Amino acid sequence: MSLPAFDLAIVGAGPAGLAAAHEARNLGLSVVVIDEQDGPGGQIYRDVERVAMHRAHDLDVLGPDYKYGFGLVESLRASGVTHLAGYIVWQIESGGTVWCSDGSQAKRVDARRVLLATGAMERPVPVPGWTLPGVMTAGAAQILMKSAGMVPGGPIAICGSGPLLLLITDQLVRAGANIAVVAETTSFTDYLRAAPKLPKALLGIEYLQKGLAMRRRIKAAGVRMLSGISELRVLGDEKADGVSFKRGGRTHTVQASSVLLHQGVVPNTQATRQLRLQHLWHEEQHYWYPKTLDNGATELEAVYLAGDGCGIYGARAAEASGRLSALQIARSLDVIDDKNFTLKSAPWLSEQKHHRAVRPLLDALFPPPSDILNPPDDATIVCRCEEVTAGSIRKAVALGAQGPNQLKAFLRAGMGPCQGRMCGLTVTEVMARASGKSPADIGAYRIRPPLKPLTLAELADMDPADMDAE
Repeated sequence: MSLPAFDLAIVGAGPAGLAAAHEARNLGLSVVVIDEQDGPGGQIYRDVERVAMHRAHDLDVLGPDYKYGFGLVESLRASGVTHLAGYIVWQIESGGTVWCSDGSQAKRVDARRVLLATGAMERPVPVPGWTLPGVMTAGAAQILMKSAGMVPGGPIAICGSGPLLLLITDQLVRAGANIAVVAETTSFTDYLRAAPKLPKALLGIEYLQKGLAMRRRIKAAGVRMLSGISELRVLGDEKADGVSFKRGGRTHTVQASSVLLHQGVVPNTQATRQLRLQHLWHEEQHYWYPKTLDNGATELEAVYLAGDGCGIYGARAAEASGRLSALQIARSLDVIDDKNFTLKSAPWLSEQKHHRAVRPLLDALFPPPSDILNPPDDATIVCRCEEVTAGSIRKAVALGAQGPNQLKAFLRAGMGPCQGRMCGLTVTEVMARASGKSPADIGAYRIRPPLKPLTLAELADMDPADMDAE
């Protein structure tokens, strides 16, 4: 059955999408939220509704920031928003049409405005051995805790850097996991470089207090924490059985059955790239982000952005940006005038500023290490789908490959099921270093629909009205 046209289609049901939906409905807009998960919450509040209702004891393990998301989900349920759960979005058109599928039938959703709240994804950590069974991202371990109340088998080695690494370690400690080591790439030099950013970060002092409290709890639990590591490798032949790394001029080896890797999160730009929006390069954190105008507006009249998909600032800042984007959209549709917009947006602008204050400090404190961005070992796999190594990319550059899109013709890198999500940033970095250019000059994969794998059967089963609609 064909869906009616909406005022606003929101892609993504994380904090930005949930907040935008609630704000837009309060202003009288008809809203549809399209999300590939079975329940609202995005990655940060994943399964919070089910956990609150059926595994309430796990809320203590996952912490108060996770529990906070339940309020956002409740507001969505009470708002009258149409929620398409379990739908993947495979194409977005510049005029406001969103193509999606529930896994059996493709559908067309028309809207006067589209808000992309597609969030962030973990940066890939291509170190030797990262494709072995037993290795996963730290975020994947957190998904296990949220969706199934499970923890990886121990002993666990947790390696990398960033505030999310500390949060997940803290949650694993509370869940009773057996953690062998937390090995951080953050060094004393990083602390010195970040120090000038501290005064401004004090505007969001609660984030600093949370970080210090997490470190205290982890150490109090007896977990071994080492900082300033480099040359990380996952050990094992058929599966991971430990890690090795350099620290203080010595090589350390730690036995582990599970290895969790994490080097921060980056904006998920697949949808914004498919729309050919302009993207900028973040010099400090080495990621692409789409250029936005006032409150999430873009150069396309019908397309707006919100949340970590346009720059990493965290869940509460994403929530504020979602509300601001919804207000901007309402103004663009003449639902509210400029005076009302100014009045309603003021508290959310203040909220956004507060929650963004700590980010410059975090960006300086947790830079992605150069040997993660550009794996020095030629045998390290970069593109997991097509098993393309760092060495083969360097050879392709020497043979004349100018950028990631030309590299597809050389090696098929980025042409597997993930369509370059996992390898895109690393390919850009390796090609930039090999050619002596900047990542911004090398560029990124050109993304084409379908954004996610789609079967011919899903297309064949489409409602004829969807195919004929203008």
